[in-house]
Amino acid sequence: MGWIPQIKRNSIHTKLLATYLLLTSLATSLMGGYILWSFHAYFNKARQTDLENWSTAIGESVADALEKNDFKRTEVIVQRFGAAESITIRVLDNKGNLLASSSPQQDRQIPNWLEIPGMREALQGEAQQGFAKGILTNDDRLFIARPITREGQILGALRMSVTLQQFQRQFATIVGTVVGTLIFTLLLCTIISEALARSLSRPIETMRNFAIQLGSGHFGGKLQIRQSNELDQLALELNRMSERLASLDQERRVFLANVSHELRTPISNVLVTVEALRSGAASDPQVSDRFFQNVEDEIKRLSRLIDDLLNLGRLEAGVTVLEQQTVHLHHLIDRAVRAMESRMKNSQISAQVNVTDMQIQGDSERLLQAILNILDNAIKHSSPNSQISIAGYKEGKQAVVTIRDRGQGIKDTDLPHIFEQFYTADRSRKGKGVGLGLAIAKRIIEAHGGSITASSKFGEGASFNIYLPFS
Repeated sequence: MGWIPQIKRNSIHTKLLATYLLLTSLATSLMGGYILWSFHAYFNKARQTDLENWSTAIGESVADALEKNDFKRTEVIVQRFGAAESITIRVLDNKGNLLASSSPQQDRQIPNWLEIPGMREALQGEAQQGFAKGILTNDDRLFIARPITREGQILGALRMSVTLQQFQRQFATIVGTVVGTLIFTLLLCTIISEALARSLSRPIETMRNFAIQLGSGHFGGKLQIRQSNELDQLALELNRMSERLASLDQERRVFLANVSHELRTPISNVLVTVEALRSGAASDPQVSDRFFQNVEDEIKRLSRLIDDLLNLGRLEAGVTVLEQQTVHLHHLIDRAVRAMESRMKNSQISAQVNVTDMQIQGDSERLLQAILNILDNAIKHSSPNSQISIAGYKEGKQAVVTIRDRGQGIKDTDLPHIFEQFYTADRSRKGKGVGLGLAIAKRIIEAHGGSITASSKFGEGASFNIYLPFS
């Protein structure tokens, strides 16, 4: 019983164990009680039936004797069938006087037989049967009192009783046996219930401790529970959650490191420029103009970065409210191309647009921002004198927009990561972007219930496919 000190009052183990024991105790008690009650009722019924049959047979014999006024034969019958220790038979005449008794010495002490249970009714022609204390003793007895009749005339009454002491001793033995069996059953069920309760509570406690570790920031751990039930599935989900939290924590650390780096670079450039101007560079108009232009460029770059971070944060938090309006995709693409027209001319890049007239429901400004980000990426990575093709068409219940450039393409190792925050495949060209454009575009499209994919063959350009639902 060494497990008893380990029981905690309000633990799951204690509650499971208490529930098992309570149900077992209730079930075994009800079963034992029903068995004892059934046995007791069966015995009483059997004894009553036997007593009724015996009294009927003896009553017929006594009636024959009384009809002939043969009182000697009546005494012989009573003495023959009566037993001093267990069965008592008494015969009264129709006036309530004792004619014969199997216990004559004791019965002489009874002054009035009409006060004995059942006798008055029997002499009035009504049979009585039941339980009562002995006439001169305190033991429990089963009796029957019935009239003795011939041709409708009451000749007397017969009272027959049997002691219940032997049955009570046997019943007490049975009760002791049943109670002992119940106690043994409860002890056995306690051991089994303890094992079952521990088998259920131990993995729950393990998962609780694992959850506490996750809550304290220790991600990436593994939970090992070898049970082929719901607890095993729950452990599997907790492991997945741990892996996801570890991944998110790593992404958070990388994000903070990238944000710190991207913010530090323009701020450092501005500080260096301000220090140079303070040191005398402002006296030279040409140098000061260049330095002020540098400060302006870095502040614009910093402003764009902050705007991108705010947009990305709102999209990921789901707090960005999207306006639901009818959007004509070919008008939206035309706006995006016009907005990028000067940049494409400066880079000697042309655009070929072939968009079917399609309408979707969404936020036109947010969708325009997503397409501009993808076009910006295509322009930055296109070769001079190349062409960007933009196509739009229906595909089932979706509108598909494909933007393809003719640049160097994306390497297979970079392709799975291009929609990640701050990821730039071409490290040498990182100064032209911070790697948030495609991440923001992806979040905007997903917020509209769509998706975006990218495909590329290195050296032959890249293709971005946007899928937007019609409804």
